[in-house]
Amino acid sequence: MLDTAIKTQLKAYLERLQRPIELVASLDDSAKAQEIRGLLADIAELSDKVSLRDNGDAALRPSFAVGLPGEAPRIHFAGIPMGHEFTSLVLALLQTGGHPPKVEQGVIDQIKALPGSFRFETFISLSCHNCPDVVQALNLMAVLNPNVTSTMIDGAMFQDEVNRRQIMAVPTVYLNDAEFGQGRMLIEEILAKVDTGAAARAAEEIGNKEAFDVLVVGGGPAGASAAIYAARKGIRTGVLAERFGGQVMDTLGIENFISVKETEGPKLVAALEQHVKAYEVDVMTLQRAAKLVPPATDNGLIEVQLDNGASLKSKSVILATGARWREMNVPGEKEYKAKGVCFCPHCDGPLFKGKRVAVIGGGNSGVEAAIDLAGIVAHVTLLEFADTLRADAVLQKKLYSLPNVTVIKSAQTTEVTGDGQKVNGITFKDRISGEEKHVELEGIFVQIGLLPNTDWLKGTVDLSRFGEIEIDARGHTSVPGVFAAGDCTTTPYKQIIIAMGSGATASLSAFDHLIRTSAPA
Repeated sequence: MLDTAIKTQLKAYLERLQRPIELVASLDDSAKAQEIRGLLADIAELSDKVSLRDNGDAALRPSFAVGLPGEAPRIHFAGIPMGHEFTSLVLALLQTGGHPPKVEQGVIDQIKALPGSFRFETFISLSCHNCPDVVQALNLMAVLNPNVTSTMIDGAMFQDEVNRRQIMAVPTVYLNDAEFGQGRMLIEEILAKVDTGAAARAAEEIGNKEAFDVLVVGGGPAGASAAIYAARKGIRTGVLAERFGGQVMDTLGIENFISVKETEGPKLVAALEQHVKAYEVDVMTLQRAAKLVPPATDNGLIEVQLDNGASLKSKSVILATGARWREMNVPGEKEYKAKGVCFCPHCDGPLFKGKRVAVIGGGNSGVEAAIDLAGIVAHVTLLEFADTLRADAVLQKKLYSLPNVTVIKSAQTTEVTGDGQKVNGITFKDRISGEEKHVELEGIFVQIGLLPNTDWLKGTVDLSRFGEIEIDARGHTSVPGVFAAGDCTTTPYKQIIIAMGSGATASLSAFDHLIRTSAPA
């Protein structure tokens, strides 16, 4: 099952086991069961601290569990955790075997103190790059708290279970048989949902913080760059963000980041976070900014009020809130989001294997999505509002070569239809003839660009007609002491490398502002 190179690497990892662990297989007569048996046998051969038994009693078969000998296992894999999920398996082995996790002690203590019983099930696809974060977080909770169990379920392998629960997006998490959440979640986010007192404690802690010299709002490439440049000046720097990484976490392949031939969004984000935390930067995640209050005087403090009621003050602020997926804003879209309306073809595509889907948008993102999906689904219908596709010529050539793709141009989407539970079609108007048409399908992937996350700034800083923060060449906004960078601004060309550069520019401008208005703390 495992090749020689992976075996060699895994053997070195397993040398870190501090106590014996046990692999428990619950198999059937399927071919997948034989693959799981082969995988487990390969692992067991690599360490004398790993044992294997195949008399497991799990309801989902084929599957296996990782636990301690003599104890009921709490980490389960219903599927073969290869691809993006192989790291989840390796961490489950190491952490069950006593290898310390790389999380803060406060998080460990919070997990151990959780009251109640928690049975998590996470539906994933092996091509989803957001799913491992959720699986690994829940597995760690199961390792640290005996009242927590975590089961990874490969939706492509257990299609009947996916259909029964009508799951149309991954990762989807169930807690004690009730839907708990969808999309990427960090362990801090999960704890905030199950620990009812966590939000109040976080708000109190934030409210007690001293004023910053530079407060960066946003944790994407622009925010990370701004924070690093500020911290290197030796001034008090804070980062406020809903999640670190922003939109880059949802980006799979990155091949235009200069000096790095190719990488993936989550890998780049991990490197950014590690770089930021190498300096004395106060990183505050799971926090949403609600209002910006300009200073009363030229030398006054700027206030950022949060959704949780807390507020932060700073001598200067850098807005780097990035952007989010643009929605179609047609009837039925919101009702069927994650019930057939999707935004990530890499994550959710495998759930539509053998089905009919549509892609909305004829730019590079839309055409790339259609090409990727064509290898999985039965048929792809690409709808483009304009009379021509905007994607690169090489992508269009590939798209038109695919036999199971239909391209419809001059198409204005007017409605997403469904049966009350999931999508069953899309309605569009032919912009040339005016005729309304309907396509029956099971999934819709929206790829029509981005919207800046600036709604909370209306009436405070000047925004363009597209909602972007208006800035000059140095990152200044219309409010003294407030700067902006990245995809939320009028900076042209929304690219990672450009966002990083604009973050550095804004940070240097903020430092210049501090020098001219007051001595840094």
